[in-house]
Amino acid sequence: MNENVLSNLYTAIVSLDHELRICFINQPAESLLEISANKSLGEPLADLVCGFNAYVSVFYDAIQSGQPYTQRMAELTLPSGSTTTVDFTISPVREDEWPRLLLEMHPLDRYLRIDRDAALQAHQKISHQMVRGLAHEIKNPLGGIRGSAQLLEKELPRELREYTQVIIEETDRLTKLVDQMLGPRRTLSPELTNIHELLERVGKLVQLENRVVEFQKDYDPSIPELSIDSELMYQAILNIARNGMQSMDNTSNPILKFATRIERQFTINGTRYRNVLRIDISDNGSGVPEDLKQHLFYPMISGRPDGTGLGLPLVNTVVHQHMGIVEFDSEPGNTTFRVYIPLEQTS
Repeated sequence: MNENVLSNLYTAIVSLDHELRICFINQPAESLLEISANKSLGEPLADLVCGFNAYVSVFYDAIQSGQPYTQRMAELTLPSGSTTTVDFTISPVREDEWPRLLLEMHPLDRYLRIDRDAALQAHQKISHQMVRGLAHEIKNPLGGIRGSAQLLEKELPRELREYTQVIIEETDRLTKLVDQMLGPRRTLSPELTNIHELLERVGKLVQLENRVVEFQKDYDPSIPELSIDSELMYQAILNIARNGMQSMDNTSNPILKFATRIERQFTINGTRYRNVLRIDISDNGSGVPEDLKQHLFYPMISGRPDGTGLGLPLVNTVVHQHMGIVEFDSEPGNTTFRVYIPLEQTS
């Protein structure tokens, strides 16, 4: 095998000997598998990347039979503990006394995420249309009830007017709730904003609300100011942070962390952007219940008995207005919401 040629390929390539030890790994494979050539050469691949354990027998069969093997959507656990999904092909190569295996990997996470985001946006669009129709049907009779109560109040003696006031207050409360379901209705008022100053505002407020929580930050100082509706974005980030705070109610050492990064060549809703701002809001609370993960951004979905289920739909609406997306990973003790906003659209 010409390793100089393999080194210059964009495809992730690993060469294994007859004992499945790494003989060669190119730079794309190092990045994909989170292992370096210096530390991995001569080591068994399955010891470095746990996900390959399930395919050891297949690798040996390929060596003995001389036949290639392809696996679709293999999920690999990387040294950092994160996972990645790949298609891979192993091809036996006869060389000298012992054969080698050529492992070629194609990462799928980006394409799976794009498909998932597109499906989520389609579901949310339908959901929003249903909510708009429902809101119209609710608000019309509420207006009639309120108007009738006001007219009735004028005819009642003073000692009975408290009852009509209850009717008016409750109809106003329901109207406000319906408006919240529809999300922010005003157009964006973008202004140049330092995202770190905005995050600091959120951090100070949540610390005032709960002084037990440790607030950590990991900012990329190279991120430029961006043109966003700072008040809407502030409310969106605050909603995520408050959800994290509430999930840590029974956590012994609660930690809320903000981090910022630049993602390059990132695709959002089918459009590829050169530079995208990523905001991570992480907590070590109880996590998102498994049965809510697929529907978390839909209105009226909440994991708390006293929750309205309107906070995260508002977050999604605000971020979507900024041409961005929201994603999350969650398990008990480690939940991260990621907000992506394209810099080209907002600079």
